[in-house]
Amino acid sequence: MPDLKTVAIEYAFQNKQRFLSQLMDFIAIPSISTDRERTGDIQRAAEWIATRLKNTGLQNIQILLTGGHPVVFAESINAGENAPTVLIYGHYDVQPPDPLNLWHSDPFKPEVRGENLFARGASDMKGQVMATISAIEAILHTSTLPINIKFLIEGEEEIGSPNLGAFISSHKDLLVSDFALNPDTGMISADLPTITYALRGLAYFELRVFGPDHDLHSGTFGGVVHNPAQALCELITGMHDQQGQVTLPGFYNKVRDLDETERQELARLSMDEDFYMNQTGAPALWGEEGYSPVERTGARPTLEVNGLNSGFTGEGSKTVLPSMAMAKISTRLVPDQDPEEVHQQFLEYLRINTPNTIRYEVIKLTGGTASISDLDSKGVQAMESALSDVWGKRPLFKREGGSVPVVAQFQELLNIESVNCGFSLQDDNAHSPNEKLHLPTWYRGIETYIRFFFNLVN
Repeated sequence: MPDLKTVAIEYAFQNKQRFLSQLMDFIAIPSISTDRERTGDIQRAAEWIATRLKNTGLQNIQILLTGGHPVVFAESINAGENAPTVLIYGHYDVQPPDPLNLWHSDPFKPEVRGENLFARGASDMKGQVMATISAIEAILHTSTLPINIKFLIEGEEEIGSPNLGAFISSHKDLLVSDFALNPDTGMISADLPTITYALRGLAYFELRVFGPDHDLHSGTFGGVVHNPAQALCELITGMHDQQGQVTLPGFYNKVRDLDETERQELARLSMDEDFYMNQTGAPALWGEEGYSPVERTGARPTLEVNGLNSGFTGEGSKTVLPSMAMAKISTRLVPDQDPEEVHQQFLEYLRINTPNTIRYEVIKLTGGTASISDLDSKGVQAMESALSDVWGKRPLFKREGGSVPVVAQFQELLNIESVNCGFSLQDDNAHSPNEKLHLPTWYRGIETYIRFFFNLVN
């Protein structure tokens, strides 16, 4: 009797052109979640993916309403109560394509050039969603799924998933699972399979500093009135010390130390100083002393200024002393840090350091907790084995510097961990013009998911 895993992989190979054609049809729908004029396309994308799930062989297909764009749900729970249940997350919405003049082809007319498929959403993340569905089709059309699966595919990830938490909270019974598969991550390069086992959290603020009640002539009042722009810069400067550490009171109290084993694992990543220099074009690197670049970007918390605005910024000169200055400030958090506690630490820093020559206001914009996966869990081990078989090498384990709020929401609301493994590449231009998907990696990704699903019961 042929091995069922091998038969499913062969089915995927024989149907890879059809899978690609379906992906191109999906990508052609301009499901831009931030554009109100695209509401109809958002609905069309939800209906398209629901139909694709039905044709794959899943049951209980539902397009469920939220406070914004709908969620698509589907499941196959025929493997029995003793089989694990995996919740597969995805999103069908995409970023706006602007600026259009920088695209080499129409962002919503997918085009294959060489080994890459170019279009908005090809990598982030319609390609990743379709890889999981294609893998499940390959199994269902050649045998039976050895596990139970559920799909949750949302339409608001690119605008911060404002309604997803409430949806999960009100549908806990529907979403009961043993763990989640999150393909909304990627690989370092096409020859380096990667599992992302940790994601940083976020606490984001807008800081407004006020001085005089109106803009002043800088010649008449300069040197007498504390300039809010200068005061804001002074406050921001004090938020780091000479060693690159954040100075908010208590900021590091709950930060986990990196043990030597994890530092050695992170050192396997090909992301040294030269990597970051080449990626950024910066003249030199900067950051917290005592940590490598890859440790700073994934395993250590940070505070960054995301934007500044004050006074006259137009062409030419205008000698004004502005009445107000504003900064957008984000903190990336690591496991055990709490966004609300960081909010209070931010306020305490300002209380201690703000002079009486100005007043300030803090607006808390958004936040989310960090997440970390157990590397010894059944899901992570099943994915590690699958990647090793497909690529012929042990995968790298990576801490991601960014935030994927749904992973933390699954932990908090459903009490499940996530296996974070997708097949986008760092040069895929996600969110930028000429977004692409590397097709050889995508096909290998489909095979990896097939092996992963079978590995869960072996």
